[in-house]
Amino acid sequence: MATAMLSCGSNGTKPAETAQTPNILVIVADDLGYSDIAPFGGNIETPNLSKLSNEGVKFSEFHVLPTCSPTRSALLTGNDNHVAGLGIMSEMDYPHLQQQNLPGYSGHLSDRVVTIPELLVKNGYHTYMTGKWHLGEGKGKDPFDRGFEETFILGTGGGSHYNDKKALAPLQHMEYTRNGAIVEPPQDFYSTRNYTDSMIRFIETYKTDGKPFFGYLSYTAVHDPLHAPKEYIDKYKGKFDMGWDSLWSVRLSNLRALGLVSKEVNRFASNPAVKKWNTLTKHEQEEFARDMEVYAAMLDYLDMSIGRVVDYLKKEGMYDNTMIIFMSDNGANGAMSTAYPGNGDGKYLGTFNNETSNRGLQNSYPEMGPGWAQASTSPYRLFKGFASQGGIKAPLIIKMPGQTKHAGEWNHGFMHVTDIMPTLLELSGATYPKQQNGKDIHPLIGKSLLPVLNGDSATVHSNDGMGWELFEMKAYIKGNWKILRLPKPFGSGQWELYDLQKDPGETMDLSAKFPEVKKELMDAWTVYAKENEVYDHK
Repeated sequence: MATAMLSCGSNGTKPAETAQTPNILVIVADDLGYSDIAPFGGNIETPNLSKLSNEGVKFSEFHVLPTCSPTRSALLTGNDNHVAGLGIMSEMDYPHLQQQNLPGYSGHLSDRVVTIPELLVKNGYHTYMTGKWHLGEGKGKDPFDRGFEETFILGTGGGSHYNDKKALAPLQHMEYTRNGAIVEPPQDFYSTRNYTDSMIRFIETYKTDGKPFFGYLSYTAVHDPLHAPKEYIDKYKGKFDMGWDSLWSVRLSNLRALGLVSKEVNRFASNPAVKKWNTLTKHEQEEFARDMEVYAAMLDYLDMSIGRVVDYLKKEGMYDNTMIIFMSDNGANGAMSTAYPGNGDGKYLGTFNNETSNRGLQNSYPEMGPGWAQASTSPYRLFKGFASQGGIKAPLIIKMPGQTKHAGEWNHGFMHVTDIMPTLLELSGATYPKQQNGKDIHPLIGKSLLPVLNGDSATVHSNDGMGWELFEMKAYIKGNWKILRLPKPFGSGQWELYDLQKDPGETMDLSAKFPEVKKELMDAWTVYAKENEVYDHK
């Protein structure tokens, strides 16, 4: 099916003029842990994602950036986050970098890159976005200014999932826009429901004009504060009383059973921020267990909402001709709410009602925290915010238009978030420009996954390496080898070398044993940094 669609564009006819041109729906979950959904070993109810995974391909080695906006910039542009302007997050305070006025560290999407919707809209597509943008606010920076025809979005990184617009911290804010104009959420607003409603409404509005659509459904679930409808929370009452130590073991066992982790893997990097469950008081255990119940409920509701979109596409006869991509933007979020700038004194956090019975409901601020986040990324090291595997490995499911070859199977080849854009361009017949609006555009670094999705190859990165840098954390992966540099106190502050096949938890530094491998990867990281205008924190 995909081959036939691609051939439509080879004779000079735009694929958008044929009935075979595929629709594209990209669904992004926010801060979802690697093993949270059922197809990846989770024990939370996600039947719709299970169905999708049975009709598509599951990717076990999909890599993203350590945090939200850098990943989203790479997703939408096929370029490194620095080239896209997101070498830093806008809400973080880095005076040294900001004073240098480096283009790669502006904190908003650069004009040196072009977005997927900007190209697809020129190729005859409708382009819709709902949910989290987090790539800049204001004139010229809204998604409505970057190729999306219809939008209902949250400009910032997160906050209350209800209509009260309570931000993550007093120094932040929440602002929703509809096609670039500020709007207020309705009284009964709940983020996941309303983003889903809006996406379906956009597709419904233009369904009869014959054009294909590109939909970017960018949820803020399951980002903190954790909020979910009460009836969904009640479903999980008592399900996590086992504690995070036990959940960590359960998830590891499930990943072993799926063949995603070797049965020999039994080491893990200890995290001093995570207390042993049995050392907590009964009250602490009750509160933490409730937090995970809310998290599970939030994911359960998200899965139901994805099912609503799928059911709509089936009802309208669009599903078979739609590529659907589901992914998370980074690892599970282990940050405490006190870590957000401005929350340290507790005054703002003290305005919420976090009594156990209210956690997850309006005016509460529960979080996943490092204990549950570490369990969601078992057996990988750390979680969101870090360039270790727990921060940059994410679930990915892709269903092709028509019949997906190897449907229901696993692909274990290395994949990267920058591969999404070239995949969509090749599928749709769109071309990548050298210039946009009179400005030179940085060449793509990602590669199309269609050879993999068409069953012709196991990976498109057999001889490639990939680099990372964010918050002074660095990494480079090539084959089974990875170098990692985490600043103190999270790491040694020096480059370390790991064999990811034998040691996916990054527990044994092999620098002394394989110095030539380490040097090769360090040299490769230096080339990566130069090509992508990375500021090298020495």
